[in-house]
Amino acid sequence: MTPSYTALEWLGRAEYELLLFAAIWFAVGALDELGVDLLWLWLKFTGRVRTGRVPTHPNPPLRGIAVVLVPAWQEAAVVGTMLEHTLRVWPQAELRVYAGCYCNDVATLGAMVGAISGSGHDPRLRIVVHDQPGPTTKADCLNRLYAALVEDEQRGGWRARSLILHDAEDMVHPAALALLDHGLDEAEFVQLPVRPEPQAGSRWIAGHYLDEFAESHSKAMVVRDWLGVGLPSAGVGCAFSRASIEAIARRRSSPEPFAAECLTEDYECGLLVDQIGGDTRFIRMRDADGRLVATREFFPAGLGSSVRQKTRWMHGIAFQGWDRLGWDARPLELWMRLRDRRAPMTAIVLAAAYLLVIISPVLFIAAELGVYEPKPIDPLLRTLLIANFVALLWRTVMRALFTAREYSAAEGVMSILRMPVANVIAIMAGRRAIMAYLASLYSGRVKWDHTIHLSHPALTAVR
Repeated sequence: MTPSYTALEWLGRAEYELLLFAAIWFAVGALDELGVDLLWLWLKFTGRVRTGRVPTHPNPPLRGIAVVLVPAWQEAAVVGTMLEHTLRVWPQAELRVYAGCYCNDVATLGAMVGAISGSGHDPRLRIVVHDQPGPTTKADCLNRLYAALVEDEQRGGWRARSLILHDAEDMVHPAALALLDHGLDEAEFVQLPVRPEPQAGSRWIAGHYLDEFAESHSKAMVVRDWLGVGLPSAGVGCAFSRASIEAIARRRSSPEPFAAECLTEDYECGLLVDQIGGDTRFIRMRDADGRLVATREFFPAGLGSSVRQKTRWMHGIAFQGWDRLGWDARPLELWMRLRDRRAPMTAIVLAAAYLLVIISPVLFIAAELGVYEPKPIDPLLRTLLIANFVALLWRTVMRALFTAREYSAAEGVMSILRMPVANVIAIMAGRRAIMAYLASLYSGRVKWDHTIHLSHPALTAVR
């Protein structure tokens, strides 16, 4: 016969199950992060990796023609500034910039045309108008730009050495182009760091990107590069050799290298370079003034836009990545695939933890009032909870140190206070990603949630 429980006793049982579930999975995640942390500390203390300095001359001639692809949809507020700034700080004659917009996006087209005038009618800029009404997907727009490049090569009798990806909101570093070009001497794919810029009007939501990228692109990507595993592309500040792009297209049995149905085609292409046998590199360097050679941009400042962006990342990397790329039998590569795809699971675990924040005080008050008798915690579970608490302190310190190192001590302190904000965004995005993935399985179509950008870092005093 099923025993009878009071409402508080049922709540107590739910608390125990949630506690056990969260404790186990938090411990798994903590071990994963600790492995990367220990590797990074060993690499730093033994001098195996270090952030170097770029040569004094930031704009040497390139070893071949470098083509920058800039897809855009409803980016009239930023794309003109981005194109003008890029052409100004990258004066190399070997550069070509292909900017793509849609036939039904007159405002973005107008901003691109304005960039032609603003850049002194620089002949290195080529505007490509997609004949399909937008928005489609970023990958589809990239394919249109790639097709235009191929047509120009055939007509002009030249061939690009590299394809560089950038978004309409990016602010490039003057030394980045030469660094990417040099990196392709020994690899087929090169990724530079991404540096989110602080926004005075969004210290919490936009600010949490500072913390995540400071840690990821100062530590995790450095470790992945040293391990020799596949590197995911961030979609900006990255360069592919022409041979690798063509090999990816052949692998897809298509003239188009980018999968139009994929929400994170950049991430996928980065890993595909490794799968086809190409070498990949993550290059982290600073200029003579100590500034990181990185792509700078403003990330979403509103809750809704941040959740939509991270929904797209989770859906594309965790779910589509599983479906489209599968798994890899190599132990280190398998570890990294698991790291990349754990975000939805992390969101579920975080949701369980925050649910405990609601349940536990209720049961504590009930116990103090004498209307509920809590069950003693199992010693093993107690040990697990203590270990998780220690791991949380370690993670907090690590995140604060990386943020403080790249930005300031004040931002390092803010990174600790922003952790709950990041967790709430992750929970909301995780739920939406799961629902979006299930909807795509039912309909056979994916929905592209585009992020609108209203300001470019070049218009503000950015250091």
